[in-house]
Amino acid sequence: MPETKLPKVGTTIFTVMSQLAAEHGAVNLGQGFPDFSVPPRLVEELDRAMRAGHNQYAPMTGIPALRQAIAAKTERVYGHRPDADAEITVTSGATEAIFNAVHAVVRAGEDVIVLDPAYDSYEPAIDLAGARAVHVPLDPRSFAPDWQRVREAITPKTRLLIINSPHNPSGAMLTAEDMAAVAEMLRGTGIFLLSDEVYEHIVFDGARHESALRYPELRERAFVVSSFGKTYHCTGWKLGYCIAPPALSAEFRKVHQYNVFCTFAPAQHAFAAMLEAEPEHYERLGAFYQAKRDRFREQLLTTRLQPLPVPGGYFQLVDYSAVSDLDDLAFCRWLTTEKGVAAIPLSPFYEAPPAGQRLARLCFAKNEATLDAAIERLQKL
Repeated sequence: MPETKLPKVGTTIFTVMSQLAAEHGAVNLGQGFPDFSVPPRLVEELDRAMRAGHNQYAPMTGIPALRQAIAAKTERVYGHRPDADAEITVTSGATEAIFNAVHAVVRAGEDVIVLDPAYDSYEPAIDLAGARAVHVPLDPRSFAPDWQRVREAITPKTRLLIINSPHNPSGAMLTAEDMAAVAEMLRGTGIFLLSDEVYEHIVFDGARHESALRYPELRERAFVVSSFGKTYHCTGWKLGYCIAPPALSAEFRKVHQYNVFCTFAPAQHAFAAMLEAEPEHYERLGAFYQAKRDRFREQLLTTRLQPLPVPGGYFQLVDYSAVSDLDDLAFCRWLTTEKGVAAIPLSPFYEAPPAGQRLARLCFAKNEATLDAAIERLQKL
């Protein structure tokens, strides 16, 4: 057997817990996918695109109509219109875009700063580039960054900083002050920024998503990654995009064209039509999910699980210390196999989990019937 290139990688915790949920008939609040329908217009537009013959390779960077629609939407939301030809690349999901961005600029022997807990695809992409992930922990309760600790982690080898807001798994959000701190910290350096913004439209309580695209000083050095799957309830379509300045996009596209080359053509036509015809979908998405968040939180308060605040995204962290002293991996396995509700432990999102942390992640991007069934089981803990 050859020596593995990813010695720390096994089957992802999302796959493990979803398989366990299926085997035991558990309500799956683990893996982050909706169990409700995509917008009807999107299905109609996909059908129309396939029947119109848009079933062959799309242009490598994405069909022009979709890139133009993304540019218009970006201007509408963030006040900045990127160049549709030079700065927007359509990808096979946000995970591909993250991989491409890392490999576009990170070289062997360099460092990438990751804020823990972090989405699990970051470090394998860094490892495959021959680089090193430097983990800086977020606050274990609020999940806020300590920018002084990040500054202290910067060395001459630092090539890239990865930020994620709204944050997976916690739902914490970066503020305007955070973005100013990032700009000040990177000013005068050659460090690039990867801003993972896949939950950009799922923000609550009147807050504003502080996209890197709002800040000229940041967007000139940033890859900003978005996800149609998260915004339009169709994670299985695997369509996303990356916005970056022309020089960075040129390097990004070199990786993209030899990774997947292009992505699902009919869906690109469908999203182009959807963005133009129904901007209210993404404009109202926060309110749609806030209602789910609030209802689910009220239900959780009838259980022994303690819900943490959720500023954005569609995940609810719960403190289970009143129920069990098991570590999070063992607790989530027990919860799935014995109590019939699948959750995701937090420790796989860390290099070094905080000692004694008793948190699990539940996904509330579900139908009310699904959430009600889960609550009924959780009330028996």
